Amino acid sequence: MTDLVRRRTMQAVKSKDTSPEMTVRRITHAMGYRCRLHRKGLPGKPDLVFPSRRKITFVNGCFWHGHECRRGARTPKENRDYWLIKIARNKTRDALTRATLLEAGWGVLTIWECEIREPSVIQKIISGFLR
Repeated sequence: MTDLVRRRTMQAVKSKDTSPEMTVRRITHAMGYRCRLHRKGLPGKPDLVFPSRRKITFVNGCFWHGHECRRGARTPKENRDYWLIKIARNKTRDALTRATLLEAGWGVLTIWECEIREPSVIQKIISGFLR
C-alpha cells in the first residue's frame, strides 16, 4: 500500500456518526430514549449523553480501542510498533476518561462494535443501564 493510499484510507475513518454508533442510536431511539450527541463539555466527547439520567454511552470500535475480541486483538502487519503504541494510548485515555466521568457522578456504558451484531442484546444492555 502506498503512502498516499494509506493516507486516504486513514482520512476516511470517522470519529462520530460511525455505523456502529448509528445502530446504537437507532436502537436507543426506538426504545423511546432521547439523548444529546457528542457533548464537547464532557471528557471524551461521549457518543450518547442522557443528561437527566446522568448517563453516558460510548460506542467503541474494537480495533481502535483495543478490545479483547478477535477483531480488537489482531495486530497490524505493517507499522506494528506505531499501532501498538497508539492503541495502548487509546486504552489509557479511555480509562482516564471513564474514571473522570464516574468521579463526576456520571454512569458510563461502553458498547463495543462486536456486540452490535445482536440488537436484542444491545436493547437489554441499554434498558438495564438507563433504568
